[in-house]
Amino acid sequence: MSSHTDSRITRTSGSTGRSTTRTRYATGGATTVVVVQGIKFWRRLRQTITRATRAVTETVTAGGWMLVAAAVVGLTAGLILGWIEFVAAGTIALSLLLLASVFLFGARAYEVDLTLAHDRVVAGAEVSGAITVTNIGRRLALPGVVDVPVGEGLVEIAVPLLRPGAVFSEQVAIPTHRRGVIAIGPARTVRGDPLGLLRRETAWQDHHTLYVHPVTTVIPSTATGFVRDLEGNPSSLIVDSDISFHAIREYVPGDSRRQVHWKSTAKTGTLMVRQYEESRRSRMLIALATAETEFANEDEFELAVSAVGSLGVRGIRDGRDVDVVVGQEIPEFARRITRAVHELPTVSARTLLDALCEVAERASVNPLLDVATFAVEAHRDVSVGFLVCGSTVTAHTIQSAAVAFPLNVSVIVIVCDPTAEPGYRKLGEIAVITIGLLDDLRHVLARRSAA
Repeated sequence: MSSHTDSRITRTSGSTGRSTTRTRYATGGATTVVVVQGIKFWRRLRQTITRATRAVTETVTAGGWMLVAAAVVGLTAGLILGWIEFVAAGTIALSLLLLASVFLFGARAYEVDLTLAHDRVVAGAEVSGAITVTNIGRRLALPGVVDVPVGEGLVEIAVPLLRPGAVFSEQVAIPTHRRGVIAIGPARTVRGDPLGLLRRETAWQDHHTLYVHPVTTVIPSTATGFVRDLEGNPSSLIVDSDISFHAIREYVPGDSRRQVHWKSTAKTGTLMVRQYEESRRSRMLIALATAETEFANEDEFELAVSAVGSLGVRGIRDGRDVDVVVGQEIPEFARRITRAVHELPTVSARTLLDALCEVAERASVNPLLDVATFAVEAHRDVSVGFLVCGSTVTAHTIQSAAVAFPLNVSVIVIVCDPTAEPGYRKLGEIAVITIGLLDDLRHVLARRSAA
């Protein structure tokens, strides 16, 4: 139905029979148009007022608001009451605000570019970055400041007066003392007056993520798990059919005729069959304890993460299947009934080290025993297992966690204790390696593999 309605009135003349029609348009459609336009105008006005209010509140600092109050009160009271001192104070405050606003001109005349020399680095190294500021405006750009958020910190760079088209560049050193993921940027240009009355910020979209990898050591390829072969490693499990020959024994009912060794049968006069050692692809399972109670301090945990990174990188580069699991944080009330682990990506050494950057100690995670049990259930074909923990884990807990692995799997426990002497010992059938420094891991594994 059209919004413009009309009403037609028809009159007929009696003598002539002629009819005349007059049209009277209703006023309802015009009123609707006026109301709609009024609503649209009010919405635009409200948005404009909101943007202006936000801009003012983000620009005026606490000191600026004090001057605004002084100018309003001083001029109002001075003019009404005739107090010259109040008028003078209000005039001075207003003049300072006007002078401060001059320093805000050209706040968006900058173009800021943030670059990093590397986006991945080992903990303890220093990363250099470059901030390039270009005046893309047509006028002089007054001195300003560029703020660059670096993690939880902030780097301030003073930018001098720039002519149109001028470029200012400065190097920034980013410290990486600890392992982790550092968010850098986005950069913010800050323009303000010397008195700090007004301040305007402009944020840029350029930001970077810096991965600070744990420190790792180079482990000989023959040392990880004391297993020398990379493919088809023979195990201690004897089977009837494989590629690794073991021995010849007498035939028993149920043996396959295809495995009969006819030469030995002819010599002995007794039916003899072949036996083989089961061959399997070398799969490493590395379980890292992440509960706060399993480490005496933060240094022990960092040493454990570095040990996991060293073992995982060596296994990946040797072409093995590597699985690295850590405890997943779960609510306290569900810890007794829920077992959850988080498997880190091991597609490449870089993806593993990137994932290790975010591993942290947590209070509400399953202990190493549950992590090992759940991981073994998910990876039945594991051939060697590493359990990495701190000095507070007891021998009973270590034995319980090792029992989760099948009998034919080599289990090696790495205990990180900077206060203890490095060494190797046997706890039943379990190999226990104690390290105080990361290099101890390389030395002990190399000695055991050569033994």
